[in-house]
Amino acid sequence: MTFRLALVVVLILSFAFYFYRKIWFYRDPSRAPDKTGNVVISPADGKVMYIKKVKDLSVSSEKLGEKIYLNEITKENINSEITDGWLVGIYMSPLDVHFNYAPLEGKVNKIVYTQAKANLPMTDMWEYFNFMILRKTVNLFAKKFHFINERNTIFLDGKDFKVIIVEIADKFVNKITPLIKEGDELEVAQKIGFIERGSQVDLIIFKEDIKFLIKTGDQVYGGKTVLAEY
Repeated sequence: MTFRLALVVVLILSFAFYFYRKIWFYRDPSRAPDKTGNVVISPADGKVMYIKKVKDLSVSSEKLGEKIYLNEITKENINSEITDGWLVGIYMSPLDVHFNYAPLEGKVNKIVYTQAKANLPMTDMWEYFNFMILRKTVNLFAKKFHFINERNTIFLDGKDFKVIIVEIADKFVNKITPLIKEGDELEVAQKIGFIERGSQVDLIIFKEDIKFLIKTGDQVYGGKTVLAEY
């Protein structure tokens, strides 16, 4: 009886693991923006970890007490007549949909993929516990993974301003699948990529005068939630 029960438990857990890894994790729900027009839509599902002011293509780090230049995150020099704006970081947990979406309508100017020799974990065990169990916000800005891990950087020229989407992979992932190419004309909320497991998306917005409708700690949904109006 004990052996049969153990076998049933193993089968149930095996099926649950298979369902999560092979089916549920790859779910692709239909998404449409909550509002259209002069808005910026979330490029990813997840929790907003930070909203930081960009000044002269750099962001101040409270942790390191120094400037972090955007090209350290994008892994590509940024040629823009506008050097100020905003940086929004969204952490995607293993429970979130892992497709990424265009935050606004525009043309893909450039895509830069950066491989990593070894990806670092985005959180330690205590941070992961706070985030997943206690649902607390964890400041992930300027941690080592932010500058080392595999990433795919998409330069998108919108009709009113430019944005950069940086897809960053977590440890054991090293697999970012692009769904677009350079020169593509994108519609708002169009799928642009997929990242395995946990991951993060940074959105750099080259426009200062925008009104954020979200705050740090909010749960957002890619292709649906309005991050800001302008």
